[in-house]
Amino acid sequence: MLTSSKGKIVFDKRNLSDKILLNLYYQMLKPRLIEEKMLILLRQGKISKWFSGIGQEAIAVGVTMALEKDEYILPMHRNLGVFTAREIPLNRLFSQWQGKASGFTKGRDRSFHFGTQDYNIVGMISHLGPQLGVADGIALANLLKKNKKVTAVFTGEGGTSEGDFHEALNVASVWQLPVIFCIENNGYGLSTPTSEQYRCKQLADRGKGYGIDAFTLDGNNVIEVYAKIKKLAESIRKRPRPILIELETFRRRGHEEASGTKYVPNELMEQWEAKDPIENFKKFLYDSKILTNKIEGSYIAEIKEEIELNLEKAFEESEIEPVLSNELDDVYKPFNFQHFKKGQAVREMRFVDAISDGLKQSMERHRDLVLMGQDIAEYGGVFKITEGFLKQFGKDRVRNTPICESAIVEVGMGLSIAGMKAVVEMQFSDFVTSGFNPIVNYLAKSYYRWCQNADVVIRMPCGGGVAAGPFHSQTNEAWFTKTPGLKVVYPAFPIDAKGLLNTAINDPNPVMFFEHKALYRTVKENVPSSYYTIPFGEAAMLRTGEAITIITYGAGVHWALEVLDKHNTIHADLIDLRTLQPLDTEAIFTSVQKTGRAIILQEDSLFGGIASDISALITENCFKYLDAPVKRIGSLETPIPFAQQLENQYLAKSRFETELLALLAY
Repeated sequence: MLTSSKGKIVFDKRNLSDKILLNLYYQMLKPRLIEEKMLILLRQGKISKWFSGIGQEAIAVGVTMALEKDEYILPMHRNLGVFTAREIPLNRLFSQWQGKASGFTKGRDRSFHFGTQDYNIVGMISHLGPQLGVADGIALANLLKKNKKVTAVFTGEGGTSEGDFHEALNVASVWQLPVIFCIENNGYGLSTPTSEQYRCKQLADRGKGYGIDAFTLDGNNVIEVYAKIKKLAESIRKRPRPILIELETFRRRGHEEASGTKYVPNELMEQWEAKDPIENFKKFLYDSKILTNKIEGSYIAEIKEEIELNLEKAFEESEIEPVLSNELDDVYKPFNFQHFKKGQAVREMRFVDAISDGLKQSMERHRDLVLMGQDIAEYGGVFKITEGFLKQFGKDRVRNTPICESAIVEVGMGLSIAGMKAVVEMQFSDFVTSGFNPIVNYLAKSYYRWCQNADVVIRMPCGGGVAAGPFHSQTNEAWFTKTPGLKVVYPAFPIDAKGLLNTAINDPNPVMFFEHKALYRTVKENVPSSYYTIPFGEAAMLRTGEAITIITYGAGVHWALEVLDKHNTIHADLIDLRTLQPLDTEAIFTSVQKTGRAIILQEDSLFGGIASDISALITENCFKYLDAPVKRIGSLETPIPFAQQLENQYLAKSRFETELLALLAY
């Protein structure tokens, strides 16, 4: 159990003025009085849930007061003092907890699962680890801007077991980012004690393994927290680097109120109640003749009056009325597409060259764009797409990363929060599983939750036909097309690849950009040399005919062209979707209504793929025009194999011609 649980808190006034000490007391008292009121409201059923920070106020207040107001803080469940010390209007906090429109998430998320740019606070998500990498991203932006700012991020002792914690510390150490990692070691992860969560003597010891200076502080001593964080922040502003702080404290109430604390030994609870940060600090201030009954009374009266007035405002606010258009319109940040036309000058480019050219021109156009990925700098990436970029754009903007997909996606999110852009290269799209959580739960949901966009493009080299086996050949777009908040792009030609990539980088929303590896060096065409963009959601009609509609994308486009070239009597509409989210349903429906037949070809395994959704859409919207069943063609329901003959059998290409002819004969 925590070593600091025994003994009294020893306060040292240091060089702090009476004004600062009184303000620290006031700032701790405020969240305590709010919490006491919230616990009453919880019992009355006026709020739905509460994560209590009673007994931990010194940490949130000490850290927040030690930082400058324009420096970002990423708090946790029990850090109410961060929000109150940043002077967020209480009526907005109360409305947030009641799920009302004046809150920060419009009723879409609860408790402290929100952020606010107005107060430089970035709230947590229930998956605790991602915010650590997000803090890295904000710190990286500060480093690149040379603005001498610090970022502070909180986690609990339980969160230090998550991979994101270790990835974030490693990235911060390697890149020497100006970030303070604050571990609230409060004794229990829900009901699991620290003795069952880690074996090191102090969590601060973990800093040594990452080459990070680390300290253990008494988290119930507000002077110690404030003074140490303030000193470290001043040092970091002058010499950027990460610091790890372990703050020993205790959770005296349940993980959330419904959990209770029956699992906590009475003796331990009594020890920590005796170390209450507010009561002990109050005694110190009285003994030091700094705090008086009059001052304390005025503080209590002022805070309680503020609580009651703002509660009244929150209670008077009407309940949210669901408006369907509001919900649908807030999934993505509005994007005013700017059309840059294709220039007359062209040169022959392979697919891989077009990607590289678009990326390079976007780097020239967006000076705040940062590229990140494994081996993308000196080596130029495994597919050589960023070869030469390091010399042109420098190491600040073309960044080799450690092998930690999750943290790097999170860094991209942090850069976006700080007003920059990021392109993250997955060395192979298969590896995205190691960064899946922050993509689908952080990037995809942040704008809907609290209007914070994720200006991040994830480049996804994908696909089979190159005999690379189960971990380098998947095409996994279906994992993302079903996730609201993500855009999914999948070009088949060099011209489209360049224009769509430029659009993806301009778009302030998260974009999954799929690049088929088998097309990289096998497909080439004349591509405009100048910068241009292609809008999302507009399919390309490659062939026209009355017999059937063929709908596909990526390598499937080339498979379909081969079959049509072989059977030149088949007059088909061939639709290259180009983007899967948004999807050009108008082009699909118009064609099917004309031809009466539809076949959908995807490289991914059939079940659960986008072909199934397109088939359903056609059936629901074009049923009366159909002369035959809608046909889906996909790869086998197995992992993709290595041996060429097995891979050929696996891929949908091997079955498309037969199924197309059968559907035409129906």
